[in-house]
Formats: sequence, structure tokens, C-alpha cells
Amino acid sequence: MKVGITGCAGRMGRMLIKTVTAQEGCDIIGGVEHAGSPELGKDLGNLAGIDALSLTVGTETEALFAEADVVIDFTLPTATSKHVALAASHKTALVLGTTGVPDEVATEIEAASKKTAIMWTGNYSLGVNLLSVLVEQAAKALSDDFDIDILEMHHRHKIDAPSGTALLLGKAAAVGRNVDFNDVSCLSREGQSGARPRGEIGFATLRGGDVPGEHTVMFAADGERIELTHKAGNREVFARGAVAAAKWVHGKEPGLYNMKDVLGL
Repeated sequence: MKVGITGCAGRMGRMLIKTVTAQEGCDIIGGVEHAGSPELGKDLGNLAGIDALSLTVGTETEALFAEADVVIDFTLPTATSKHVALAASHKTALVLGTTGVPDEVATEIEAASKKTAIMWTGNYSLGVNLLSVLVEQAAKALSDDFDIDILEMHHRHKIDAPSGTALLLGKAAAVGRNVDFNDVSCLSREGQSGARPRGEIGFATLRGGDVPGEHTVMFAADGERIELTHKAGNREVFARGAVAAAKWVHGKEPGLYNMKDVLGL
């Protein structure tokens, strides 16, 4: 399987280079960055802290999509919009790890999935995706006497909030309760916010240090509280999941898939 990586010089991009290279049956065929990146021209292997791969960081994104079987994209929503169009044009399978995607880009992703296979989730950790299933089941089993809040923490460099994972978990809770997420979600609280509405799904965001990702979903009722937690110790867990997703989506029919499909959940 020929794999291309966009955003290859980022923290996740470097980890993906290392992870793909170590996987049997996977060949990394290139990596691209935005014009002006200081990493342009550097060897991908050296960038990832492994032996040289005789492949250098470039900007030829369309050529990458034309050659690859699967492209893994952990970039920004503006770049992802372009990558989705290229994936649809070249019928290249796409694994999307970009978070903070606005509605208009989400619409583009859904349209492109009618032409090629796209894997899209808020988190590629296998543990987080199992957690989302547990959250959905708990929300279904518990009445709205239990308030739901999602607490998340990430490193100081993360640029979107709440995290894509927190939103994934909140949406799982909404599915469990059979309610519209947009109608019941409260992404932040400040000032005189008043009493909490019944059935609200709340979020709290922490940023600091080098934390790869921690998420806790709390179900709190009078006299008791249930907490479901996942803690990522490093970015490798996300890279391993993304590569597993790439292997799974390779050769699939056009469609929009997620990690539940990979896990058979």
C-alpha cells in the first residue's frame, strides 16, 4: 500500500512517517508541506528521527494524491478543504485527522466521500473510539437525572477547542440520549450563566504543558458520579490508529467511514 502524508513536518506528521515505515505492507511514497515551510527539502526519515528514506519534503500535493493509494492528512481545515477535492479528483482514499473543521468543509468532505473512500474521526486512538461506544451506552442507560460534562486537556500548542475528541464523545452521548447535539451542547461557560438546563451536555477545556490528550466524561446525579476516562501517553497511539485506518480503508468503495468501522463496533 502506497501511503502519502500531508503536513509531514508537523508533530503528528513526523510520528506518521515513523509509524508507516515500520508497518509491514506499507510504503511511504512522499510527504508534503506548505510553501515556505523551513522543512522543505529535508529527508523524511531524518525528519522523523529514523534512517534516511531518500524522500524529501515537497509541495507537490496533487502529485502525491495521484501516486498514493491512501493519503493521511493531519493539517488545518483550510488545507484539508483542498486535500478533499484532490482525493475526490484522483479517487485516492483519504484518512482525515484534522480537527476544528467548520461546517462548510464538513459538507465538502461528505460530498467527496461519494467519489472516494474517506475515513474521518475526531480521534484515531483505538481506546478513545472504544470509549465513545461506552459513553453512548451509558448515556442511553442513564436518565437525564445524570448531568453530562466532558473535561479535556491538551498541550499548550493546540489551536482548537473543545478538541475534536471531546466533540466526538459529546456527540456519542447525544446519540445515546436520542437528542440533537447542537440543541443540548454547551461548549463553554462564563459569567452569570444561571442554573444548568436539564439534559445539557457541557464541556470544559484545559491547555498546558505537553499533554498529548486526556478526556473524562462525567455523568453526575444527586449522590453519585460515574467517570469514564482515557489518557494518551504519547502521539504514537494516534499514529498507530491512523495507519490501521489507512490499511482498512484501502480498496474500500466510496463512502464516509469512521473508526467504529475499523473496530467492527
